[in-house]
Amino acid sequence: MAGSSATAPAAEPLPRSIFKKFLVMLCSLLMSLYVFYCLADRCQTLPGPIIAAGAASEEEEGGGGGYLGGSAELPPWQAAAARRKRLLQRLKQQQRRRRQEAAGAGPEMLPGAGGSRPVGSGGGGGSAAGTPGTLTSLLGEGSKRLPQAVIIGVKKGGTRALLEFLRVHPDVRAVGAEPHFFDRNYERGLAWYRDLMPRTLEGQITMEKTPSYFVTKEAPARISSMSKGTKLIVVVRDPVTRAISDYTQTLSKKPDIPTFESLTFKNRTTGLIDTSWSAIQIGIYAKHLENWLLYFPIGQILFVSGERLISDPAGELGRVQDFLGLKRIITDKHFYFNKTKGFPCLKKAEGSSKPHCLGKTKGRTHPDIDQEVVQRLRDFYRPFNMKFYQMTGQDFGWD
Repeated sequence: MAGSSATAPAAEPLPRSIFKKFLVMLCSLLMSLYVFYCLADRCQTLPGPIIAAGAASEEEEGGGGGYLGGSAELPPWQAAAARRKRLLQRLKQQQRRRRQEAAGAGPEMLPGAGGSRPVGSGGGGGSAAGTPGTLTSLLGEGSKRLPQAVIIGVKKGGTRALLEFLRVHPDVRAVGAEPHFFDRNYERGLAWYRDLMPRTLEGQITMEKTPSYFVTKEAPARISSMSKGTKLIVVVRDPVTRAISDYTQTLSKKPDIPTFESLTFKNRTTGLIDTSWSAIQIGIYAKHLENWLLYFPIGQILFVSGERLISDPAGELGRVQDFLGLKRIITDKHFYFNKTKGFPCLKKAEGSSKPHCLGKTKGRTHPDIDQEVVQRLRDFYRPFNMKFYQMTGQDFGWD
């Protein structure tokens, strides 16, 4: 009809099924993108070829080596070997710097089992870069060697103090606990013994200390069989004072033991000394030394005075460093005298600004001993002391 107006038909909405398919496709696309993103991130963390081993370290040190043009790649095994070599070189450089600093740092050195490091070289004592022994072990570098020097005696003479003082030196590595290899564990074999030793680099000395070696009859032959060139150190002390100190240590563990006086004599009336008692027997130094001289020349044994180790620790440590062929790095600047304990202590302890003294088991107060018994012991030891002076060429001033 001419006068009527026609209306356009309204657009039909999308079928519901098509809309659902669209949502499914969209979700699938988003999920695929997420999985791709996770895989890409994971691939970045997987090990791949090492590019120009050590280049990153050179950049950190200002070497400007970059990535050698950004394209050079090495096989993983070769790159790892190159990196180990580079790290070892850095370790040796650090060790040389430590020696130089130790020579001039004096009391500012921190003693440690693996050597020493200057105060302020890093936070705390756990830094691998600050301790050569730790980094060496982590890298698997260095080697475990049989000891070139052994502190063989004597019990209650000052062997622990000597070893702790020597550990300040960066070229000395020592076993902390007493191995007792040549007296109690010899059947385990040298391979077992070597495995107890710390790793050392070229130029470092491996040491251990077991004071009972000096009085063990088999020890000289066994050590000589290991190496005839082993350097031996004996810390000796007034045998009367040493015997009382030995008794004091036993008394702290067994409070019910007999008195010192009753153990000293076989017969108190006759005054016959009981030399079978270990506290007395150890102090007959000349007798034990004769056994060692069957296997080692006297010049290969250094005798350290336990008394002078207290009154002049730097002087005695100087003699020890000379004997071991070490530079005199440990000096009087490293020590102070602790009046409470009655012996010298190190001014700094590893990873701490506090002084370092030996533990509470050292410096025990001795019980009162009958002076008549003390004098009888001095008379007993005098001829043995005189013979010991002649054999060593040193007068220790005990008489």
